[in-house]
Amino acid sequence: MPRSAPGFWRHRGVAAMALLPLSLVFSLVADARRQLYRFGLLRIERLPVPVVVVGNIAVGGSGKTPVALWLAAELRSRGRVPGIVSRGYGGRVEGVAEVVPGADPGHFGDEPALMAALSGCPVFVGRDRPAAARALLQSHPRVDVLIADDGLQHYRLGRDVEVVVVDEATLGNRLRLPAGPLRESVTRIAQSSVALAHGRLSRQLRAALADVPVFEFTLAGDVFERVGDRSERCGPAAFKGRRVIAMAGIGRPERFFAQLEAMGVALDERRPLPDHHAYSAADVRIGGGDVLLMTEKDAVKCAAFAPANSWVLPVRARMEPGAAELIVEKLDGPPTA
Repeated sequence: MPRSAPGFWRHRGVAAMALLPLSLVFSLVADARRQLYRFGLLRIERLPVPVVVVGNIAVGGSGKTPVALWLAAELRSRGRVPGIVSRGYGGRVEGVAEVVPGADPGHFGDEPALMAALSGCPVFVGRDRPAAARALLQSHPRVDVLIADDGLQHYRLGRDVEVVVVDEATLGNRLRLPAGPLRESVTRIAQSSVALAHGRLSRQLRAALADVPVFEFTLAGDVFERVGDRSERCGPAAFKGRRVIAMAGIGRPERFFAQLEAMGVALDERRPLPDHHAYSAADVRIGGGDVLLMTEKDAVKCAAFAPANSWVLPVRARMEPGAAELIVEKLDGPPTA
């Protein structure tokens, strides 16, 4: 579960049950809205290029951004020209705007700034995703496929492929908001094009996903880069004998801490912070001989004021074979004989 999530989202206790009537109202409204789009009573905006939506059903980090970056790289390797649209959560953009490498994450949002820096694709943000998509296509007419980051519930944007990212730990008590962390029910995953599982799923959850194709992935990385000079790299052994502080402002900070410890890094202090945390110099203060380790999502926001001895661990989605081929096939249709 995300660090900022209510504790009662983990279990079906008294607090969760007390909020269940509100969850039922939320479910009725959300499901009715989806049906209005499905039957054409609310207008779906179609674009002149295919759209792949990458999203999830739960509040909190499940690995959507690394998956979007993985998908962009896979499409580029196959000769496609992808673009990325995002809401720009945590940013201050009014209307729509292009996010260029090095853009201010406080203005555009941390995840769009990270994707602009790493994807090699044009990235546009806007609360109105169809407007952001049209602006992207107008500015970059060579783009022939769009990736909608965190757009599963934005039904006004027509989509050709739905990719649902699943981290079972974020599903909590399996109840809908506000009694639990779910935006949509678990059965919604079974209606998608493909499910990408961050880690192994339980037998019960796999059974609930019915016949939707499921591919597992991990977030892999073993080389650290200095935040102030990303060309300077080292392995975990470089921190042996040092006082190491790990900081993470992501959906599940404990996953980052566990990854560091699995690499053999002994942590003296953990600083878990809320997802999309707005960092200040006080958050990254360390002693003269200390080492500060952080995620790429943190580094994109802290680069201007991070201490000299700050290091970032870049990670990339390592996907089970066949996932990219299936998504491309759903975009293009099955190969001809």
